Amino acid sequence: MERQRLYIFSLISSALFLLSQGIVRATLVDNDKQALLDFEKKLPHLRSLNWDEDSPVCKNWTGVSCNEDGSRVISLRLPGVGFHGPIPTNTLSRLSALQILSLRSNFINGTFPLDLGKLRNLSYLYLQFNNFTGPLPRDFSVWKNLTGINFSNNGFNGSIPSSISSLRQLSSLNLANNSLLGEIPDLNLPNLQLLNLSNNNLSGAVPKSLQKFPKSAFLGNNASLLEYSVTSSPAVSLPKEPILKSKNTGKLSERALLGIIIAVSVLGLLGFAFLLLVCLLRRKIEDGFPGKLEKGNMSPEKVISRSQDANNKLVFFEGCNYAFDLEDLLRASAEVLGKGTFGTAYKAILEDATMVVVKRLKEVGVGKREFEQQMGVVGSIKHENVIELRAYYYSKDEKLMVYDYYSQGSLAAMLHGKRGENRPPLDWETRLRIAVGAARGIARVHIENGGKLVHGNVKSSNIFLNSRQYGCVSDLGLSTVMSSLAPPIARAAGYRAPEVMDTRKATQSSDVYSFGVMLLELLTGKSPIHTTSGDEIVHLVRWVHSVVREEWTAEVFDLELLRYPNIEEELVEMLQIAMACVVRMPDQRPKMSEVAKMIANVRPTAFRNRSSGELKTGNSSQTPPVGVSETDLSS
Repeated sequence: MERQRLYIFSLISSALFLLSQGIVRATLVDNDKQALLDFEKKLPHLRSLNWDEDSPVCKNWTGVSCNEDGSRVISLRLPGVGFHGPIPTNTLSRLSALQILSLRSNFINGTFPLDLGKLRNLSYLYLQFNNFTGPLPRDFSVWKNLTGINFSNNGFNGSIPSSISSLRQLSSLNLANNSLLGEIPDLNLPNLQLLNLSNNNLSGAVPKSLQKFPKSAFLGNNASLLEYSVTSSPAVSLPKEPILKSKNTGKLSERALLGIIIAVSVLGLLGFAFLLLVCLLRRKIEDGFPGKLEKGNMSPEKVISRSQDANNKLVFFEGCNYAFDLEDLLRASAEVLGKGTFGTAYKAILEDATMVVVKRLKEVGVGKREFEQQMGVVGSIKHENVIELRAYYYSKDEKLMVYDYYSQGSLAAMLHGKRGENRPPLDWETRLRIAVGAARGIARVHIENGGKLVHGNVKSSNIFLNSRQYGCVSDLGLSTVMSSLAPPIARAAGYRAPEVMDTRKATQSSDVYSFGVMLLELLTGKSPIHTTSGDEIVHLVRWVHSVVREEWTAEVFDLELLRYPNIEEELVEMLQIAMACVVRMPDQRPKMSEVAKMIANVRPTAFRNRSSGELKTGNSSQTPPVGVSETDLSS
């Protein structure tokens, strides 16, 4: 009986505890709701908000996000709502659990509201493109968790507070285009990845701790900073139209004119005959290998001559469980996937229904030993964001590489293929996953071979989705074995860094540039080089620069992305990262590992349990998978 009473008592206690917890949660979120309603009521705005007192604040209020149990408001993003006037006191400061506050691109004026110092949980504070005046807050130490600050394009004056140095988690600081003056404090922030102090009235020397940042971060300040600064790179301009030469006043004689016509005709016939011969030879070569499908098979007799090359074998890497040999591969049914910078890719379907991708290289410029050494480096990379090289083949006439087949296709196909049931639009979360995965994959490549390995061919057609729906990179490390970087074909030319167009040599910095172009492609939905309805050739990087320069930033983004709410801030952040990658001077571009960190910080609550700092060399048994859990993007 006593035991039964104790059991009933424990049940009642548990029920009362749960009830009290529910009441507390309801009270907290109601307090946050009232604070938001007071803020909306007291601060005039041009656009209406769907903040209804009778609707749940955590369900569908524009710009508002709550924690998992719906007890507190943790994010408030209201860019471009048309707020005007100073932020009313005792409104937002009551949102004590707030982690993200974005009021960018409004007309808010007045001084910085000091009562925001009560928001001790703030991680991201975005107030750019407003009309704030007066000094910055003196004591930044009250926001211990601040990771991102953007106060750019306001009228803040006074000096930069040295208390910013207390923000040990800070990864981005943008104070550009204000009226700040005085010397730059020695911030010495270990996690700072993005810094912009340009176009202020700062003076004195740039602290040593900040000299790792591009010189563009300090442009437009007093002359005493110019020793460190340089003028910005000139914008790349389209080639000018050739100037028409004036007509020659002299006239050729009829005999001379007839001789020229005969000579041109003979040269034309010889040229046509030469081109015909080249085409016939090329067709004969291609008939002997995948790409020219005869009865659905690739005949090994046509590919490998009956010489010593026939003794070369398909070399598999450790851990590969494929059970086929060269003859099986060459007899497989084949389908052309595409022709790229380094060769042609085919999908091969073996007799046991195994599907692999075979890359047939062209214009390899190294011998067998150098080729095998490079394949050994590439094949040793075991990483979830890098497509593994499974096997290779080397002979005098043919060089082949074998990869796993990815059924979802490349990013290029997802973005630019024909719309249909098999190609749904790419949502923003998927694009984030693609970007962070690809960045980590390339960063992993860059630490191989003593930190000297270069991908050399970063583009959307070489980026795929792995089983966890993150970007992974393919076709890496080939630039060093080719005779030279051949002139790129059509769309691929838009990925080439300016210096590569001259030197024909890829570097890790040029990989960063190419990745930046790919980010712009993700954000805009446009190809790196495309034509308008009037057949005008448009280079994506130049176009984005021109749009941003005219302050039409919203015009940059893919219309598909505008359907998703509350991502404006993330889009702008990703655009800023892409623009940092495609600067003209190679030494001003960030490292790929830094880019991976910056992209991970675009979504504060995502990618938290993995960072680029975990990148290590070695095989899969030594390298922890660099990625995130399936639930990391759910918040």
